[in-house]
Amino acid sequence: MLFDSSLRKELARSFGATLVVLVTVVMTMILIRTLGQASRGNVSPSDVMLVMGYTVLGQLPTILCLSLFVATIGSLSRMYRDSEMVIWFSSGRGLASLLPALLRFAWPAMLGVAVLSLLAWPWANRQVQELRTQYEQRGDVDRIAPGEFQESASGKRVFFIDKDSPEPNTASNVFIAANEHGTQAVTSALSAHIEMRGADRFALLSNGQRLETSTDKPEIKLSEFKLYGTRVGSAKAGLGDDGAAKTRSTRELLAQSAPTFQAELAWRVGLPFTAFNLVVLGLGLASVNPRASRSGNLLFALFAFVVYYNFMTLGQSWVESGRFGLLPYVGMLHGGVLVFALALIGIRHNRWSWTTLWRRRAA
Repeated sequence: MLFDSSLRKELARSFGATLVVLVTVVMTMILIRTLGQASRGNVSPSDVMLVMGYTVLGQLPTILCLSLFVATIGSLSRMYRDSEMVIWFSSGRGLASLLPALLRFAWPAMLGVAVLSLLAWPWANRQVQELRTQYEQRGDVDRIAPGEFQESASGKRVFFIDKDSPEPNTASNVFIAANEHGTQAVTSALSAHIEMRGADRFALLSNGQRLETSTDKPEIKLSEFKLYGTRVGSAKAGLGDDGAAKTRSTRELLAQSAPTFQAELAWRVGLPFTAFNLVVLGLGLASVNPRASRSGNLLFALFAFVVYYNFMTLGQSWVESGRFGLLPYVGMLHGGVLVFALALIGIRHNRWSWTTLWRRRAA
């Protein structure tokens, strides 16, 4: 009882500190990336915090897995360095006896990884996709900001207005440059207002002129007008149906047999197995020499996590390409890692080495 309580307290402190650090680092990286997307026009500047929050929520399963692994390695390595493990081993506790205590501590985090990967991950991806779709499908008028050149959704027109008007649907000193159907046109007007005609929105320009040039004919056409109308979008932009596998619910993925959906399902199902395997693997990798460097074992553990994570990504691409099925992939990768981790614990629990095995064989 004393051993379990002391180990759980040590793990809780290390897990909490690691989780805070990793979440802070990930939030900073995602914030920088989201700001870059907003500057390129892929995300609305007003939705930056929402996109960051949804993205961090989607990355929480991976963060929890790494936090469990680092906490296990760091806590047990410290106990080895301070000779606490020697005391526990001399009292009759073997290395394998630590595994139940580790699992009793880690099961809430493993449950959280399962819930987040199966439920929160697709929901967060769907929310981010809807925000991006709404921003990309907004009307041309919604893109216009006073004093700035703004490109239309199709990329064929550029708008500019001088300043805001007291009324929301009117503007002054309007400039429109368009390149459509082999004709380049530059239109300017003193004022303009928006008018609905059916399901479409039209910008009605007043007191201006229009300069047209043709790309295949060397001629210029200049005309003046008192009233000129151009279509600038529909009444309401639809969200569209995004069929990406990442936005589909886990129940929908179970009903689909396409390799793309099976690959996404393999990723989600594999994350809870990853959390469990990393705890078991951390117990086998935590044994250190007290005279060795303190950071060497932790660096090796982080390298093991990177290799494991890359194999998950590689396996997902193999399932998507049809090289492996869902069950063979899960069995080979996660089952293989579990067998390796248990074998490593067995070797260190029984204190086997190449020297002792050679001596037994020679005897």
